[in-house]
Amino acid sequence: MKALAWHGKNDVRIDNVPDPKIINDRDAIIKITSTAICGSDLHLYNGFTPGMMAGDILGHEFMGEVVETGKGVSGEKLKKGDRVVVPFNIACGNCFFCKRDLYSSCDNTNPNAGLVEKQYGYAGSALFGYSHTLGGYAGGQAEYVRVPFADVGPYKVPEGLTDEQVLFLTDIFPTGYMAAENCNIQPGDTVAVWGAGPVGLFAIKSAFLLGAERVLAIDRFPERLALAQEAGAIPINYEQTPVQDEIRAQTHGMGADSCIDAVGLEAHGISPDAIYDKVMQVARLGTDRIHVLREAIMACRKSGTVSLPGVYVGIVDKMPMGAAFGKGLTLKMGQTHVQKYLPKLMGHIQNGDLDPTFLITHTLPLEQAPEAYKIFKEKKDGCVKVVLKPHTA
Repeated sequence: MKALAWHGKNDVRIDNVPDPKIINDRDAIIKITSTAICGSDLHLYNGFTPGMMAGDILGHEFMGEVVETGKGVSGEKLKKGDRVVVPFNIACGNCFFCKRDLYSSCDNTNPNAGLVEKQYGYAGSALFGYSHTLGGYAGGQAEYVRVPFADVGPYKVPEGLTDEQVLFLTDIFPTGYMAAENCNIQPGDTVAVWGAGPVGLFAIKSAFLLGAERVLAIDRFPERLALAQEAGAIPINYEQTPVQDEIRAQTHGMGADSCIDAVGLEAHGISPDAIYDKVMQVARLGTDRIHVLREAIMACRKSGTVSLPGVYVGIVDKMPMGAAFGKGLTLKMGQTHVQKYLPKLMGHIQNGDLDPTFLITHTLPLEQAPEAYKIFKEKKDGCVKVVLKPHTA
């Protein structure tokens, strides 16, 4: 089959690789009908995520049709011909964490968890297509994929919904929703969201679903700020407006009730702190650029919440812990427990509360994935979200 494989920094290629096969009784093989490039895929593409090996198949946002199941997967759960979305995180369904709906903390799916925890101080569930520190599982930017624990992850798609309507349930819709839910939004709240990319846009939509009165969207790309404004947010271009001053002006000097960092480890900025972060990262003296996280902490009101759906991978420098402590902030973060949110968010789509197709700007065949990565990274042609189609005529 054809699959998109990582071969080094800024080097991804369409390779011919063996078709996946059933290995364990709880496996399923999925024929991919749609897959997407995620912002966090760029952390792999740009060479900032450890544990990548040449030939690793990328992709953790994908859906398709079941073509085979292991004998341990009952027909009531999943059967050949079912159309499913697949959560980006792999969970066993039986461990301490899975039983508490904390699927991204699953203890049984990452075979490298012990080594990762010793080296980095944490180890969560495995992820599709996201380095050997997170399991080394082949991803879904391919024609077919093996899905472990298929009686837990894949979620059947109701009739009448297109791929484009449900594809983002695999990651960015639940991720944005959990980011907003972590804010404990109350009626009348103001929520500030850094990053109006796909996760940030879903966080904006979700904040309104959960009762926010106002959402402030911070970014620099006009097409993204326009989408945020269409979603009801107040756009702030950080290259034109001092963010802290604007947030205080919008909140009568108090600060935002909640702040969402939907950017993560490759934050950009024009301040001295942002330039410092980039120099430290390029020099390999730090792993993550935390300019946005610093801003969020400083912009949040006392006793507010800072929520982090943006991905961080290691050690950060110049963390303003004194401000976080002095303000009594709550910080909530982590990979999304996708399986927990699928029924609720599928319901929102079916009810017409939210149409996820609004952010798709590019749809391309899988064969053009290397070029699609460049388009997505460089924001060419107003690119916000790329969907790839592995099986084109």
